[in-house]
Amino acid sequence: MVPDTFYLLLIYYFATMQFKDIVGQQEVKNHLVKMVKDQRISHAQLFLSPEGSGSLALAMAFAQYICCENKQENDSCGECSSCRKYQKIIHPDLHFSYPFFAKHKEDTALTFIEEWRKAFLNNPYLGLDEWRDNLSADNKQANINIAECHSIIQKLSLKPFESEYKILIMWLPEYLDKEGNALLKIIEEPPHKTLFLLVAQNQDQILNTILSRTQIVKIPKQKNEDIQQFLVEKRGLSENKAEQIAYLSNGSLQNALIFSEQEENDFHEKMANWLRACYSNKGSVFIPLAEDDLAKLGRENQKNLLRYGINLMRECILFLSGTPGLVHLPEKELEFISNFSKVLDIAKAEAIANEFEKAHYHIERNANPKILFLDVSLKLVKIIKFNTLPFTGTQHILI
Repeated sequence: MVPDTFYLLLIYYFATMQFKDIVGQQEVKNHLVKMVKDQRISHAQLFLSPEGSGSLALAMAFAQYICCENKQENDSCGECSSCRKYQKIIHPDLHFSYPFFAKHKEDTALTFIEEWRKAFLNNPYLGLDEWRDNLSADNKQANINIAECHSIIQKLSLKPFESEYKILIMWLPEYLDKEGNALLKIIEEPPHKTLFLLVAQNQDQILNTILSRTQIVKIPKQKNEDIQQFLVEKRGLSENKAEQIAYLSNGSLQNALIFSEQEENDFHEKMANWLRACYSNKGSVFIPLAEDDLAKLGRENQKNLLRYGINLMRECILFLSGTPGLVHLPEKELEFISNFSKVLDIAKAEAIANEFEKAHYHIERNANPKILFLDVSLKLVKIIKFNTLPFTGTQHILI
């Protein structure tokens, strides 16, 4: 689980959800405000962006602005009855739909609304992994089921209670299977003053029948300078440290917050020790390290360590490609990759990153950490020491 201190930091940073509270994305904010002022609000919009870019937070701030009783020039007032209810996610005309892990076929998003309120208020930049951690997911697959589709139709068929608009925010419509076709009629011909705000990360995984009925609002990754400013002002980091973390976060504020805690978790030292142990090819060194130290980190720290390792290998590839000027790392990390790159080539660095990606995938699905980290260690030994690559061709590195 993510440490409680991490959640407390997020609550402090994102106490309300107005446009002014959202990091960066000024062009998108201006577009949304203008849409309301011009009274040209499309009834079905798809907010499309990479994870950690703020699309869910923007959808929420947009909905709050639409329903605000005392709109300001570029934002909601934050003080009227509607805004106060939005900030607590208790407005009767605001509805949410999201993937969940159904225990019974009649379960809907409302079954998990308290967990959703807590998760969103803790972190409006949350991803599916973090949402999973708020539920008893076990090994169930997340989806938006047919019962939820029927629930949506029923809720939106009612008249508004307080606001001019009824608004449904659907997070990750990629998890609507063919059952989502049950929503086509209400999306295409919604009741009067009913808005659909869909928040997605992968356009290719959304049902084409739904995609064709929405207006797409593309939201880019966060700009490095916006993340950097946030880390300096809210986390108290130095300009240099904030610049390095902003670069490594690859446009994700969620990643930036995790990496800003790196010194406390000391991911670099753990990763460096692990790679050195695998290079030494001494079972007496890497076996206890994998089975004890790494396996006992806890699932979230294990995932963050692997994500850090993927970023480190990306820097190694840049270094090995003869472009050290593009490498933005603290002195300690830079010294390590400068030395470690002497026993690597680009193919090896890609292969190591690929193993970290697969390990991250399996950790998410509750793999046994002792077995997993030992298996990865043995594969790293083969790659680094014996030039045995587990794949051919170029692999895509996910950050």
